[in-house]
Formats: sequence, C-alpha cells, structure tokens
Amino acid sequence: MSDFENVSVVKAANIYFDGKVTSRTIKFSDGTHKTLGIMMPGDYEFNTSEAELMEILAGSVKIQLAGQADWQSIAAGSEFKVEGNSSFKIQVETVTDYCCSYL
Repeated sequence: MSDFENVSVVKAANIYFDGKVTSRTIKFSDGTHKTLGIMMPGDYEFNTSEAELMEILAGSVKIQLAGQADWQSIAAGSEFKVEGNSSFKIQVETVTDYCCSYL
C-alpha cells in the first residue's frame, strides 16, 4: 500500500539520536498506528514495547535482532519483524526511508 486514507497525523516529530532518525506517527480510525520516517547513515539500537514490522522503502540497512549473533542485510522493498519487549541494532548504510507498523 503506497497511500494511507482516512488517517490523522501527530504534528510533533519523533526525534532520536540527535536528529539522525526521525518519524511521524500516523493514526488510523481502527486505533492502529504506524510511523513513517527517515534514518541517516549510522549505527543505532532501539528497544521495542510492541511487536513491530519494519518496511524499508528506500535505502539499505543491516540488522541484528536481540539474542542473535548474525547480522541480516535488508534492502529497499524488504521488511523485518521485531518482537515486543525486545531490541534490535541497526546499521544504516544509506539514507533510509521506512514505515514501522505496530502489531
């Protein structure tokens, strides 16, 4: 899905890592929400409270999920899931556009 209809957008941005990762929250009428954002090149670690589906819309990253030794390459057009109450490390190789769905 490339467009979202009948949504509201939270005006205030979510800003992480001195502005190197930013997103906006999109709220749907059924109570679900997503974030749409941009990550600049760098190494970051995120904690999750909810399970997440991360879609990489443009750019490329490497991820390491909590408890795993191996890194996975994720390119534009691909996605990965993260369990709730977990964490993941991400190496952003190029400016990356993403959509995070909370499951």
